[in-house]
Amino acid sequence: MSTPHLGRAAAVLAAALALATATTGPTAYAAAFDTTGKHTTAMRGGDRGGQCEAGPDGWTREGLCLSAADNRKVDAYLARARAAEPSISRDVRAAAALSQAELVGFDHRLKSPDSLKRKVATDLKEHPERNADDVLARLSDAVRYTLQWPDGRYTAGVTIAAEVLSHWGSDTMKWSNTWGREKGYKGLNTGWRAPGSLQLFEVQFHTPASKYAQEETHKLYEEQRLPSTSPERKKELQAQQDAISAAVPVPYGAPTLAPPAPRLAPAA
Repeated sequence: MSTPHLGRAAAVLAAALALATATTGPTAYAAAFDTTGKHTTAMRGGDRGGQCEAGPDGWTREGLCLSAADNRKVDAYLARARAAEPSISRDVRAAAALSQAELVGFDHRLKSPDSLKRKVATDLKEHPERNADDVLARLSDAVRYTLQWPDGRYTAGVTIAAEVLSHWGSDTMKWSNTWGREKGYKGLNTGWRAPGSLQLFEVQFHTPASKYAQEETHKLYEEQRLPSTSPERKKELQAQQDAISAAVPVPYGAPTLAPPAPRLAPAA
């Protein structure tokens, strides 16, 4: 996308954001975040009632908690992810170079401990039938990357980058293509399993406009996901996110992008 085109796309998205904000007043974006205080008002799982018993070695934030045992499991998972990251980054950076992609936010390729623990605690609270091992086995974004191309090179770029990762041994575990949807997030989120370490990692494929929209809607999502946010407010926040996402141009061919064909197993 040329600079003038990107400027126009950003202006359209900004206008959509302003319109969405106007529907709920200037205080719509005010969120009560407490990133340092410790809360003990929510149980780890569903409707169990009572208070969170995280203990001195547990973790608590924003009405969520992990027991000491679960907190240790997440720390161990993070240590394994950090050990696997350098080899994964080598492959992703090469795929970006070969497909002429911009590697966005590379310094944030490792999810922070608090962010990962919040995600695990939220999953455990919403799904009391699961345990920490179940949740960690499903995680695909402790190590994550974003590749970005202008609209005109997007479809070819994604195809090349995905084929490169597959050819070098990474297996596709998730392929969530939402470019064709009428409402909500637009983009391509993929999950992979690295060769050797078997560490799961995420690669998001974006255009400048879709990445801009993702960042703007994430601010709204941060409030939406809080346990203290009312159902009515959650609906308002979702409507604002939908308005921003609806303004994102869809690159030609993006809705039909499919994962690479599975690699053939070596002959016995």
